[in-house]
Amino acid sequence: MHRPSLNTAKKTIFRHQNPFLDLPFLTNNLLNQIHRYPFVFSFKFSSIQSPYSPPSSSLQIIDTSDAKPLSSPLSTFLPYTHNPNNLVDLICLNLKLNDGNAVSLREEVQWVLPQLGTHEISRVLCRCQSSPLSALNFFNWVKFDLGLRPSVQNYCIIVHILVWSQEFSQSMKFLVELANGECPSLVVFKNLVSCTEDCNWNPIVFDILVKAYVKVGNVEEGLKAFKEIVKIGLLPSVSASNAVLNGLLKSNRVDECWEMYNEMGRVGIPSNGFTFNILTHVLCRDGDVGKVNEFLEKMEEEGFDPDVVTYNTLINSYCKKCRLDDAFYLYRIMYRRGVPPDLVTYTALMKGLCKENKVKEAHQLFHQMIHRGLDPDTVAYNSLISGYCKEGKMQKARLLFNEMVSSGLMPDDITCRLLIQGYRMEGRLLSSLNLIAQLQRLGVLIPSDIYNYLVFALCQDNRPNAANSLFQRMVADGGEGNLETYNCLIVSYCKFDSINEALALKDEMAREGLKPDLLTYRALISCLCRLSVRKAELLTKEMVEAGPRDLLNCFVIGALFEGHAGRRNLIQKNDLFSNSFKEYGARCTKTVNALAELDCSSINYANLHLLEKKLLPVGISPTRLFYHSLISKLSGYVSGQPVFA
Repeated sequence: MHRPSLNTAKKTIFRHQNPFLDLPFLTNNLLNQIHRYPFVFSFKFSSIQSPYSPPSSSLQIIDTSDAKPLSSPLSTFLPYTHNPNNLVDLICLNLKLNDGNAVSLREEVQWVLPQLGTHEISRVLCRCQSSPLSALNFFNWVKFDLGLRPSVQNYCIIVHILVWSQEFSQSMKFLVELANGECPSLVVFKNLVSCTEDCNWNPIVFDILVKAYVKVGNVEEGLKAFKEIVKIGLLPSVSASNAVLNGLLKSNRVDECWEMYNEMGRVGIPSNGFTFNILTHVLCRDGDVGKVNEFLEKMEEEGFDPDVVTYNTLINSYCKKCRLDDAFYLYRIMYRRGVPPDLVTYTALMKGLCKENKVKEAHQLFHQMIHRGLDPDTVAYNSLISGYCKEGKMQKARLLFNEMVSSGLMPDDITCRLLIQGYRMEGRLLSSLNLIAQLQRLGVLIPSDIYNYLVFALCQDNRPNAANSLFQRMVADGGEGNLETYNCLIVSYCKFDSINEALALKDEMAREGLKPDLLTYRALISCLCRLSVRKAELLTKEMVEAGPRDLLNCFVIGALFEGHAGRRNLIQKNDLFSNSFKEYGARCTKTVNALAELDCSSINYANLHLLEKKLLPVGISPTRLFYHSLISKLSGYVSGQPVFA
């Protein structure tokens, strides 16, 4: 086959260089010649589309981070917007003309968009350094519009641009994305360093890197980044150092906190008030009393006077650990160093004293606080009320409550709970109910858990009517009853065979959208078995239809058996036995004993023997009570005097 000469091919291409010719014809002809004469052209296009064909809906992105720009002279024959070599210029020009807006960017560069890789993204970002808005819009366009995952280098360049422009929050956001993506901090650090050759940069970028990893909870990576910054001769800021220090504290790495603090001093990072407050909490975790004075002196040497927050943190920690001597030692030091204790200080000390059952000393400290011009708040009163309730001295606790109300302070839910639980321990439910009435008159909103607590207490005290009355008051106040509270009331009513009230509560549950559970049905069925076995069977049927069959367990079946046994209903008993074992698989000792008692009481040896034969195939071994009933039956039969009358 005759192959056209090279000159013939070139003439065919250059024949259409007239600018007035149809541009699509030129482009298609050029593509045809490239296809026919591959030996002439040494370059390849990943995808070039004819202007007549619509652009592909799915963009194929090729990573060209290591690729070189197309340098074939034939690319000059393509239109400017179709030339891959002009990709970066096209993007930057579009961003400049549109004031950094990237809305029309896809349409403008659609012909060369497949050539966009991480290398081109970095070039565009570097050229947009003078316009951080354009750089940010382009970066977000790549991420969200194109759906690409920028490289670590792309992230580092945009971060440098944003930090240089003092857009610290946005730069933190991007570094947090890298940290959440489980990218090691050393990789990000090296890329940030390498990008400083082409980017304007600010050393603050490395502080933000440390904070980003600590922020996502990866303290170890933040600490590694901190050490790398020191290695290259940069000095991290005290805020970045504090971030690492606080992260170590939250991770309970107490020993490393002191190592970090010593490293800050070694490299010359000055401490500030936040540093010492963090170390104060470290001291509370450490528990080394000898370090406290040394630490306070160190603060003063560096020009920071310990403030009331520092002392309160230490005192509160000591009180929680029952180290009252150390707490009061610091309390006395505060006066010597010119730091007057505040309300928080006194409240912490009173709580510590009450915890050690030293309520009298706590009350003395309370009066001392008032004499020094401090007005107690609700928390301070609650501390003393808690101590007196713990000791069972409810009269003094109630006097403090009245004193608090008269001074204009509003009791809170903690006050209510302390007093009600104190009265409950003393068995004074009436006093608790009177307190609830008083609080309501004061306009205090009683929490639902306090109402529920009293409802349970009244039910345990066998006072279902009073419990239900209090429960209805809670509902009227906007509280919502839960399944446990309803069950408690239903069980309490069923205990006294008040079945109508119990069923009314069950209907109320349904209106509130609460579904009765096994405990609800067990209480109701057991109660009905004592009153009306027929109604108990109807409720059992309702229970099975309303829920899974495993609700019908041996306790419910046993209750039905006991109900039939009490009425010597042999026919119903046998039917129930068959249905229970055949349909529901209910088998338990309670059921077997009920059957044994029923058969023995009927003086029917044949029934007992038949029952024994029924139990063994279903895997139930007759109990000692069963055989005791059988023996008693036989001995009574022989003597002519039945045991069960």
